[in-house]
Amino acid sequence: MDQSESPDGLITDDDFAQTVRTWLTENLTGDFARLKGKGGPGSEHEFFEERLAWDRHLAAAGWTCLGWPAEYGGRGATLAQQVTFHQEYAKSRAPARVSHVGEELLGPTLIAFGTEEQKRRFLPGINTVTELWAQGYSEPGAGSDLANVATTARLEDGKWVLNGQKVWTSLAHVAQWAFVLCRTEPGSKRHQGLSFLLVPLDQPGVTVRPIQQLTGTSEFNEVFFDDAATDADLVVGEPGEGWRVAMGLLTFERGVSTLGQQIGFARELQEIVDLARANGAASDPNIREKIARAWVGLRVMRAHALRTLEAVDAGTSGAEASVAKLLWANWHRDLGQLAMDVQGAASLLAPTGPSSDVTDPEHLELGDWQRLFLFTRADTIYGGSNEIQRNIISERVLGLPREARP
Repeated sequence: MDQSESPDGLITDDDFAQTVRTWLTENLTGDFARLKGKGGPGSEHEFFEERLAWDRHLAAAGWTCLGWPAEYGGRGATLAQQVTFHQEYAKSRAPARVSHVGEELLGPTLIAFGTEEQKRRFLPGINTVTELWAQGYSEPGAGSDLANVATTARLEDGKWVLNGQKVWTSLAHVAQWAFVLCRTEPGSKRHQGLSFLLVPLDQPGVTVRPIQQLTGTSEFNEVFFDDAATDADLVVGEPGEGWRVAMGLLTFERGVSTLGQQIGFARELQEIVDLARANGAASDPNIREKIARAWVGLRVMRAHALRTLEAVDAGTSGAEASVAKLLWANWHRDLGQLAMDVQGAASLLAPTGPSSDVTDPEHLELGDWQRLFLFTRADTIYGGSNEIQRNIISERVLGLPREARP
């Protein structure tokens, strides 16, 4: 394979890229063509069933779980090939995936920490996109401070019995399963006594309630467990080792797909630049400076992502993931503000009439840039808040004194 670096600093595998590009061109047609650019953060409600069908179409052609070993249904793709796929996927404007949590998070975690029985039971359903997963981490009192988990589970008659509440659980209303971090040792505190359980959501002891956001959509939920149950052998790792497994999963959360994410960011920036040229905002020196800063910030993100991938490949990764989260979250939030600045007073007007490009008739009060502005408020919170990321970097990497805690 001809592996090289593209002009914008991204790893490429040229032969593999052409294969991916050709397949996407030939398959993003017919009913799938209208899905281009649909879904993604803040727009997960768009064409959900159609995007699910697209994910299963990808699976049938062998384009899911690329980095998994072949013995578990993957392609055994190299790191360069995985990066290449995500880049080409983003360039084609293919729709946002609905199976991200299972494929990118739980699957690699099961391969690393699960039993062979767990792998045989769950990996095929993730690979074929016939079972969807949700992430049961955050709680009302344990958001970015994940070690404060209070949801409990006890062993009773060959079952784990769960009680407690999770919150901000993305796509739980469409998932069949959740991986849930629970406290399984009574009296334990912080990182001790936690277990990582696989829990079916379609049972009487589970209640899923969507949470309405600023954008009017509800892709995340609060989930209540009231004597919900799962089999005793559906604990990943040993009981009490949940923190180790949970942290292992988080290393997969900020993997190769981030380079595809940045291509989407670059497209958004270019569209804002085009808008500024069209409406005259580009003549404002303040707007030009903000656009230049956004352009530079995007390239900083890409350079850091490449450095992170090198560290992961070498097994020497440390705080790179936390730095990456700070970089892209703040950059994207500022891009939402830039979109408003470029529009000026027009940014306050709702789209009306048949010319509106908002696809969901229940949410015609927001245009695309308004939705971006509102949703990016959350970028600096979900997946670990800015404050927590800075604590991780300062304490675990720089060796600074720990922040005072009660």
